[in-house]
Amino acid sequence: MPDRLRQRIAAWGRRPRVRIARREIDSLGREKTIVLAILIQLFVAAFSSFLVVGLTTLYDPASTGGEQAIEAAVSGDAVEELQRAAREHDAVAISPYESESAALGALQGRVVDVALHTDIVDGRIAVTAYIPEGSVGPTVYVATVRDVLETLERQERIVRSDAIEQQVLEVPQPVESNQYYSFVYTVLVPLLMFLPPFIMGSVVVDTLSEEFERATIELLDVAPIDRRTILDGKTLGLVALAPLQAAAWLALFAVNGISVARPVALLALVTGVALALGALGGGLALAFRRRRPAQLLYSILGLALLAATAALPEHPVNTVAKLGVGSATVGTWVHLLVIVAGATVAYLVVRWWVGRASVTA
Repeated sequence: MPDRLRQRIAAWGRRPRVRIARREIDSLGREKTIVLAILIQLFVAAFSSFLVVGLTTLYDPASTGGEQAIEAAVSGDAVEELQRAAREHDAVAISPYESESAALGALQGRVVDVALHTDIVDGRIAVTAYIPEGSVGPTVYVATVRDVLETLERQERIVRSDAIEQQVLEVPQPVESNQYYSFVYTVLVPLLMFLPPFIMGSVVVDTLSEEFERATIELLDVAPIDRRTILDGKTLGLVALAPLQAAAWLALFAVNGISVARPVALLALVTGVALALGALGGGLALAFRRRRPAQLLYSILGLALLAATAALPEHPVNTVAKLGVGSATVGTWVHLLVIVAGATVAYLVVRWWVGRASVTA
């Protein structure tokens, strides 16, 4: 490395903002809660391909497919209709019974897994499902019975369409989708992209409010640096860690065979969200100067901000999903730019307020 470049890097490292940022990053290793949160994220990202299978089963028990077949006792007026619907599902075996009491007897004797009784009232089919209480097994039963009843509804709509005098639109065929694919890009990837910014914003609240509670801010005030420099050093260094974490999680996704189409755009989005939450945390810490009320309000406002984004044309979770699968639209890119620009403006406003408050203090 040329001496001139080495000298410039050394001079940059001696700047007050950089020295404060390095001190804050070094102190993160002593925060057990932060280290534990990062280790949990690391575990989820490192073993994502294995966790997806188990988590998706809890997220949608029907994703287990037809590997777990259930026996259903069916009685009543619409046994044939229910048998016709069940033929489209390999996971269900229908056994007709003469009466509801006989079906319930088979259920109580554990001959079958569920009992379904049907009645036809005013031309409508009413189905009463009896499913035993339990944990995982009955949850799968409920999901499977629900799928059969949805098939029954679809078939009845087709059969009875001729009896309707008005024109009926064609019933679309059900679209088969991969539940694992949906879970990865709508739950797992957004979760690991938004957790680092939220945690770093919380750390900004801690590190700034502690300076006031321990009265060390007075020592910093006598140094030849203003409070905007302190804010920059304590906030920007921590904010920069969020995209670094997100990049590590994306690399672990790639190792697990989960591809992300727009990683650079995702990192830009994470940086924007981290900057916005860092500005929020820094502003609250400097306004309250006490850790507990600042942390409480940061958590409340963070959740309120997340809820308020539902009013946007595109929710940030959808933006992450679209960037992940490579189906970003013009609105997605505009949304990304608005988030990054809005976060930059928010941080500059907080920085301006801090400079003005320090002058008037």
